[in-house]
Order: sequence, then C-alpha cells, then structure tokens
Amino acid sequence: MNTNSYYPGLTAGILALGLIVLAGGAVLSWRRRPATASLGTQGEIQDPPNPAHMEQDQDGAPVVATETLIPGKARLANRPMLFFLVLIVITIPYWIFGGKNLPIPIKLPLSAFAAFNPMIAAAILAYLDERILGVKALFSKALDFRNIKNGTWYIPILFFSPLVYVLAYTVMRFAGMPLPEPEIQILMVPVFMGVFILFGIGEELGWMGYAFEPMQSRWGALAAAVILGIFWGLFHLIPDLQNNQSAEWILWQRLGSVFLRILMVWIYNNTGKCVFSAVLFHATNNLSWSLFPNFGSHYDPMITCLILILVTVPVLIGWDEKTMTRFRFAGKSSN
Repeated sequence: MNTNSYYPGLTAGILALGLIVLAGGAVLSWRRRPATASLGTQGEIQDPPNPAHMEQDQDGAPVVATETLIPGKARLANRPMLFFLVLIVITIPYWIFGGKNLPIPIKLPLSAFAAFNPMIAAAILAYLDERILGVKALFSKALDFRNIKNGTWYIPILFFSPLVYVLAYTVMRFAGMPLPEPEIQILMVPVFMGVFILFGIGEELGWMGYAFEPMQSRWGALAAAVILGIFWGLFHLIPDLQNNQSAEWILWQRLGSVFLRILMVWIYNNTGKCVFSAVLFHATNNLSWSLFPNFGSHYDPMITCLILILVTVPVLIGWDEKTMTRFRFAGKSSN
C-alpha cells in the first residue's frame, strides 16, 4: 500500500482544521445571549407562554416547563434541514480531494475523516444559536451514559453487531464462499475501538445529538429513522465510490445503513435518548466490520443486510412506530 508522506501530512492538516473549527467556536465568545424568547424545534422564535393558555395545577396556577426555569440552559433550535445543508457544504472538499486510500490495513479513503463533519456542522449551528452555551450543551451529549437507567440495554448496544457479523461469517462458510482464515489481532481491538468511538462521536453528535429530535417530533421515531438512515447512506455514497466498490455492494451496504439506523433509534429512545448509546452501537458495528476476515477484506454487505433485516423485523413488530419505546404485547413502555 502506498505510504507516501503526502497522506500523513494531508491527514494531519484535515484533523488540525477540524480542531481549529471546534476550538474557535469554544473561545470566540463567552457571552450569553439574553433568553428573552425560547426557540422552537424548527428554529423559529416563539412568544413567551401565555398563562391563560398553559396547563394548570390543582390550585389553578399555571404550570411552566422545567426547562424554561433553568437559568443559563441552552435551548438549541436544532434545524435539521440547515444542518444537512451545512454538512454537505463542509464535506464537499473531502469528496473532491479525499479519494486517496489511507495507509492503514482497513480499506478506507481519505474522505473517511468526514465522519467528524456531522459534529462540526452541529457545533457551528449550536454556536450560532446559543454561542458557547449551545456548544457545551451539544458536546455534553457525547458522554450522557447516565441516561441509561436500565443496564440491560448494554446487551444490544455491545453485542448486537458482533452477533450479526458472526452469523454472516457462518452463512458464508456454509455457503462455501471463499474466506480466509481469521487473523484477528487481539491487541489491535482496543485501538480500533478507541478510534471508532471517536469517529462515532464525530457522526452521532450530529445525527442523533442534533438532527434527529426535531425529525422525530414531526414524523415519529420510525419514519424519522428511515429518513435519517437514507441521508446517512447518501452521505457515505461518494466515499464508497472512491473506495471502488461495485454498484451492487453500495446498494446492499446503504440499505443496511437504514436498518442499522432503525435499530440505533430503537436503542436511543429506550435508553433515555442517550446519544452515547448510539455512539457505542456505531463503534461496535464498525469494529465488527473491521475484524471481519481480514480487516473487512471479505465482508459481504448483501448477506449482512439480509441478516439485519431479519433481526430488525421483531423490533418493528414488537414496538410502536411513533416512539419505539412501547412494547405492543405488554401494553407499557419497555424502559
């Protein structure tokens, strides 16, 4: 593999640029904007609540949402359409100049570093809306694992993807497809996992930490998951082409992205809207793919996607499409 010094230099330049953008947003201003009005989920300014139109308690006093009473708490606009636009704009250079392969065992183009762009796009909009307070509120979601009240959910978060890839490998073995002997470098697993957690934060602070909530409020959990999954797949389309993947490979891989996003939303909503759960799920999926014999060299997205569909069907049948937290056959929340 070509390890020309061009790659490390350009990679370092891209990482430095991302860090400059994030650091710049953090130090440009420590001023807080006056909270004279609250921001709606689509970015519009809403008038202060009219007590005559508010809910009342047992004594007839108006009930004010707790969030509006917390001083200094950021109320982000979370405008998904603007987020997608900003994300596309800042990713165009990666799509134009990021076609070279990275000098690593896993087959990835340089544009893979665009995985940090959802976070950067969300941080830009959060800063424009609420200055440093908005950026802090966004980044606090990266490690919001305290939202996970039921530890049972760590089972699908950590073991779902490995199970899918083990099943895919088993099917390929029984089908007689050519596969090399697995050469899993155990010492590299924590290294890969650490890198993929960083990449997961880079993506999921944008997807789930910023864009998803207003989409869910408007269309419901399942529809929002499908829409976001499609955009997520399209976001990776050019890197797939840069990686010289076939049209069939890309089709199955991006279809699988939609079902992965559905499962991620299911986990996210059932873990108290925990962005960290999406980050960890995303990271374990990437880790499982990178360990598929060998370094993803014989990974088959068609088989993996078909298995993903099979394991997603029980979730679609068992949980409601509006929130994906109500188990249909129990008549109560699964939290």
